[in-house]
Parts: sequence; structure tokens; C-alpha cells
Amino acid sequence: MTFFKNMLRDEAGATAIEYGLIAALIAVAAITALQSVGNELNTTFDTVSTSLETANGG
Repeated sequence: MTFFKNMLRDEAGATAIEYGLIAALIAVAAITALQSVGNELNTTFDTVSTSLETANGG
């Protein structure tokens, strides 16, 4: 019974779990932001490509 009481009081693993959750949240935010930037960059390259094709008469 004392083993379970000691296990409930032990908070050493809680910090590692919290850091893991924070890292996962940061990763999700970074992926979302980079996906948005990637879409805008793709649109920009498409616009430049179309402009160059038009300028070359193609």
C-alpha cells in the first residue's frame, strides 16, 4: 500500500510529460505556420512562371 502512496506523491515524471506536451504544441504550431507560408510561396512561383511564359510568347 505504501508503494502506491509513494507513487502518487512522486512528481518527477510529470515534468517530463509537461515538456513533451509543450514540444508537441510547438511542433503543431510550426507545421501550421510553415504550411501557410508554403502555400503562399507556391502561389508566388505560379504567378512568376505564368508571367515568364507570357513574356516569352509561349
